Amino acid sequence: MKRSLSFVPPVLPALSELWMRRRMGNGSGRFLLPLVGFGFLLVLWQVSSWTWAKDLPSPAETWEKSRIYILQPLAKRGEMDQGLLRYVLNSLALVAQGYGLGLLAGTLFGLLLGCSPVFTRMFDPVVQMLKPISPLAWLPLGLVLFQNTRGAAVFTIALCSMWPTVMNTALGLRNVPQDYLNVGRVLRLSRLRMLWKILLPSALPYMFTGYRLSLGIAWLAIVAAEMLTGTPGIGGFLWQEYNALIYEHILVAILAIGLVGWVLDRCMLALERWITTSMS
Repeated sequence: MKRSLSFVPPVLPALSELWMRRRMGNGSGRFLLPLVGFGFLLVLWQVSSWTWAKDLPSPAETWEKSRIYILQPLAKRGEMDQGLLRYVLNSLALVAQGYGLGLLAGTLFGLLLGCSPVFTRMFDPVVQMLKPISPLAWLPLGLVLFQNTRGAAVFTIALCSMWPTVMNTALGLRNVPQDYLNVGRVLRLSRLRMLWKILLPSALPYMFTGYRLSLGIAWLAIVAAEMLTGTPGIGGFLWQEYNALIYEHILVAILAIGLVGWVLDRCMLALERWITTSMS
């Protein structure tokens, strides 16, 4: 009897681990574990509203007071009274413009930094000085330059989001293996073909890391810009509801911002995998 009891403990963890591997292997864990995480977040939210944060609405209260924005996502009852999806689409339109400009400028600037030591010595201090400046600091300058909130928002998004693309593109080019460069020299490739055939494919993982980080910053910047200017987007909606002290709407706006940011990151990751696969 003693031998059997001493034999049980090593067996149970092994069976448990085997069961978990099979669950993960058939894909159910891919959905189950995130659901557990979100469930934990909801429980923490509910407990917080019951205990130390008395003014925090519970999940049920938030849904009850905000469901019109979710169930009628494209409704437009007024300039600052719209469905949640319409607010998000308004914000995404600005993000697309600013992020596109930031991506183009950041990629070109990163290529120059990665390929030219002279250019790096000249402009790296400028990059390091401009990179940490907050969107809240760039927006007033954008208003001075463009005299309208839309132009200022696009300017702020582009300028704030370009720096991760700049740094990661330059880093990717500097980390191209020397053997690849030697092959290009042996084949006597032109600079343009060397860039297209060797440098860019090797630096692509670094560049897409920068693109993903830049996209996240672009989404952060538009929320800050809309909160300051009061434009009809998800950030403007959040600021309006804060001034009205409608906490349920504030929570819905925060959740929408987080969800859209996650979707944008997944879309960029899928694009990276598709491009990497097509180039390999």
